[in-house]
Amino acid sequence: MKLNSLAFRLFRTAAVWAVLVLPLAGLGIDWVHKRDVFNSFDARLNQLLTLNIAFSTDRTGAEPGVPRNVGEPLFELAHSGWYWQITPLDRSPGKRLISTSLASEELPLPSRQGLKPDRYNIIWQDTKGPVGEPLRIAETLYNAGDDENPYFYSFIVAGNLEFPETRVAEFRVPLAFALAVAGIGLVFSTFLQVRYGLEPLRAVERRLSAIRSGEAQLLEGRLPAEIEPLQTELNALIKSNQDIIERARTQVGNLAHALKTPLAVIANEIGEDPSPQARKVAEQAAVMRDQVAYYLDRARMVAQVDVIGRVTPVGPTAEAIVRALSRLHRDRGIEIELVCPPGVNFQGEKQDLEEMLGNLADNACKWAGRQVRITVGVATSTADRHPQRLLIEVDDDGPGLTEEQRAQGIKRGRRLDETKPGSGLGHSIVADLCQSYRGHFRLEKSALGGLSARLDLPAA
Repeated sequence: MKLNSLAFRLFRTAAVWAVLVLPLAGLGIDWVHKRDVFNSFDARLNQLLTLNIAFSTDRTGAEPGVPRNVGEPLFELAHSGWYWQITPLDRSPGKRLISTSLASEELPLPSRQGLKPDRYNIIWQDTKGPVGEPLRIAETLYNAGDDENPYFYSFIVAGNLEFPETRVAEFRVPLAFALAVAGIGLVFSTFLQVRYGLEPLRAVERRLSAIRSGEAQLLEGRLPAEIEPLQTELNALIKSNQDIIERARTQVGNLAHALKTPLAVIANEIGEDPSPQARKVAEQAAVMRDQVAYYLDRARMVAQVDVIGRVTPVGPTAEAIVRALSRLHRDRGIEIELVCPPGVNFQGEKQDLEEMLGNLADNACKWAGRQVRITVGVATSTADRHPQRLLIEVDDDGPGLTEEQRAQGIKRGRRLDETKPGSGLGHSIVADLCQSYRGHFRLEKSALGGLSARLDLPAA
């Protein structure tokens, strides 16, 4: 999964959301659970306090007595963390009563510390117990007399806070485990969802690659409704591109046919006249013929640039050129070596590859002493919209060219040696064709000692 891909963006968004939301959800759940546990604990203390008051004042007289069993056995276990205490206030009769669990210790009175009661007339305080344990104290002030002769008593019930705190802590472990499993499951399911959801786009990529390589003509296959319009528009664009190319070819052919006959007639008529004017006209007619051929070729290759689905195998094309040139230069004993790995394809028209490779190889054979080498390879480029690049090098062991001559050699009509046959258009045609395919063409010194012509073209 690439970092700048749509799949990674979707996956990253879901993962970040899970990382942020699940911990917040865990904190929220933990807070609600902790509140419920402590509310239940306070409700239990309130209940025990009510029972303590009821069972200690169910007798005659103003002085409360020792309450009967109030439903908590821990009151009978020394220093258990669960205590009750009854303390007479002011001049109220009686003495302080305590639970067995409190032994000889005494609990502080929250009412004497200025704490305010809640709406149920209960004063709450968290403090330390007789053995240092955390306690939650619930105190209420009870009038065992009447309005004229009030006798106030402090009734206290205390519970060990380790009980609710332990429950909260024990709950956090399975909560964290459950949220972790949920987070991992969410991220994994998001990964699968992204892979499955974006599969149609990968199918479109594969089918477009098949069109570009010439294996298919249109974007076929059933796609989801959301990207069906994309399929329709792409097919329409491909068809429109093919129609434009066909019309351009037709117009170029018509123009070539329309000019060919008049130029031939002019050349024939002037050829019978030996006058200097006739020779000048014949010379200019030949220039016109070359110019027409040159610009018709250029119009043809411009019309064919980036035609979708045009793929040419390089090996068979190069082998045919090598066979033809070997027969043509047999009397000079020129050895032509071809190094081309199998399966290398040119992203373009076969005629254009034949034109470029044929011109370079023929020129190399004309100047070579004994050896010509054609090397074909493929490289990967990240700076071009065609990542696969076709590299062709044509080397000879001839006299070669100086740096200045190599710069002049690709200019149209520039012939560096008039003793060799040709029109001087070979390298310029190669340069124009190569430029039309957004490639690169350069002349360099060859390792064989002569000239090295190098092409960089889009590969399929």
